[in-house]
Amino acid sequence: MIEIEQATFGAGCFWGAEAAFRALPGVVDTRVGFAAQAGGEGVQIEVVQVDFSPSQLSFSALIERFWELHDPTSVDRQGQYSGAKYRSAIFITSDQQEGAARAAISQADASHRFTRPIATVVLPLGQFELASEDDQRYLEKHGSSACSLGA
Repeated sequence: MIEIEQATFGAGCFWGAEAAFRALPGVVDTRVGFAAQAGGEGVQIEVVQVDFSPSQLSFSALIERFWELHDPTSVDRQGQYSGAKYRSAIFITSDQQEGAARAAISQADASHRFTRPIATVVLPLGQFELASEDDQRYLEKHGSSACSLGA
């Protein structure tokens, strides 16, 4: 039996991010929806949940792909979309994920890979609400996206 772990990322508009994560070897499944911080009130952030095999793909490798998909230095804005629901976020479900996320942020900042400091928040995963069926695998169904990846 294959061990499966789950990672949840907020990278702005979720359609393109979902397609990019799905293309990685070791990704078993994805779904898009809205997540909130555990025990927190307020903002539902657009996210992609990724089911992956840690024997084939590490959580750190998923974070590396996450950096490539959006501008992690932007606060509440991705491309033409703005507002708290487009926040750059890594939702964690374990101490190991938290450590990997915080280390990745520190490494990215120390390397000056980006021209500004990382604004990505690391939050414990609370409520997750699945987006509509039409939003799932949107690019596979429709062939194009209304949202763009990157800054």
